[in-house]
Amino acid sequence: MKEVDMKRVLVVGATGYLGRHVVVELKRRGYWVRVLSRRSDAFASNEFAPDEVYVGEITQPETLTGLTDNIEYIFSSVGITRQRDKVGFWDVDYRGNQAILNLALAAGVSKYVIISVMRPELVRHLDIVGAREAFVDELSKSGMDYAVVRATGFYSDMMEFLNMANSGRIYLFGSGENRMNPIDGSDAARICADAFDQKEHEIEIGGPDVLSYNEVAKLAFSAVNKSPKITYLPGWLVSTLIAMLYPFNHKLYTTLSFFATAGREDIVAPIVQGRSLADAYRNAAKAL
Repeated sequence: MKEVDMKRVLVVGATGYLGRHVVVELKRRGYWVRVLSRRSDAFASNEFAPDEVYVGEITQPETLTGLTDNIEYIFSSVGITRQRDKVGFWDVDYRGNQAILNLALAAGVSKYVIISVMRPELVRHLDIVGAREAFVDELSKSGMDYAVVRATGFYSDMMEFLNMANSGRIYLFGSGENRMNPIDGSDAARICADAFDQKEHEIEIGGPDVLSYNEVAKLAFSAVNKSPKITYLPGWLVSTLIAMLYPFNHKLYTTLSFFATAGREDIVAPIVQGRSLADAYRNAAKAL
């Protein structure tokens, strides 16, 4: 296929867990892919590497001139999931995406697809979700076609359980009986790529296995061939310990509050068939 005939996509957040999977999926489908990155050498040269790396900083709009030129679709998974010095959730998840949207509107981009969380009402009071959802609100009013892919969680998030199991003990919030169905990045990427051609504005996705946190812990221990040792932390203790972080590290407080709140609820989405968490744990355990 000639380059001029290819659908052209900008991927923002391409160096993250999901973003890399989305780049691979789009290249497999024959899309022409541009990515935004702070480094020109962020991607290896292979058949699934992006066609163009645009070097810029999402929190510095002056570095983004021309980023969306000749682009038909945008996919964004950019955001802060862990501590990053001097940059907050509102800087990246909200203002960063807003800068991209402004450029996209001026350039005539057809559709903006963004990843966010399931059941945002549970945790919207926390900046880690509130900033993203504030942008989603603006995106929905912008006049541009859009889709929000809402995931229960990704296997990359679940690797902390494997690390704890390898250390000999897993700590769970509450009883560990609340359920979820996290999804592998490659399976989520298929749905994100499908979203460009779908009419739905809200798409909820989860993995093939609905598991309690106790069952996740047992899978992790099995993968590292260790007997299960689980410590259950009561909700009041977790809340007290997290609250103590607030004056000293607001971003870490927000992130831990998100996981503690989500862990007290069932977060189950429509199933996307694909790779199991047990298989992901078995493969990851080989590197431990």
